[in-house]
Amino acid sequence: MRKFKFFLNFEKEANWLNQMAEEGFEFVGKSMGYHFRPAKPEKTDIKIDYRTFKNKADFIDYCTLFEDCGWKYIAGTKSSGTLYFKKVRADADEDIFSDADSKAGRYKRLSQMYMALSMCYLPIFAALITTGAIDAAGLLSPKRLYYTPGLWNMAGADFWGAFLFETPFALFRAATWALFPVIIILFLFFSYKTEQHYKKLMK
Repeated sequence: MRKFKFFLNFEKEANWLNQMAEEGFEFVGKSMGYHFRPAKPEKTDIKIDYRTFKNKADFIDYCTLFEDCGWKYIAGTKSSGTLYFKKVRADADEDIFSDADSKAGRYKRLSQMYMALSMCYLPIFAALITTGAIDAAGLLSPKRLYYTPGLWNMAGADFWGAFLFETPFALFRAATWALFPVIIILFLFFSYKTEQHYKKLMK
């Protein structure tokens, strides 16, 4: 079974995964959504970290360290960022984080990732504008989205026929041109929200 959800709060995400386990759905991975398989309902304790690794050896050592402490690695890769662990030993620590700094640090790393993504899209958007691939003025003036010569000087049936014919193409242009600024704004917003979680935990 696959479910699609989006979280900016690791605690809320972990609580949801634990709730799914209590309902009889075991979390087994995350790729284009959360993947679950039917299982016996159980009370689980899942924790989430966020970090990336330069090589596979460091990633394996990291996961092994947690498993030695009673936390089984469930999902995530060395470059995916989000890593999931499940408590499998009764004598394991109650959390995978030893202090508030390390617990808050994952939000800082996630915030920096979203900021870096927004900065990657920004020069691409600027290049598309400067080369004329995107008409920035068209995002503010809908008339510029219509390319039919003399459209706005037409009247009656001629106008409505040409207008209705080209409107789907104009809407497509608007959606395409607005895609980059929307993505940039969303990533900046995600960066801000995760930074706020970081600051809250560091108080």
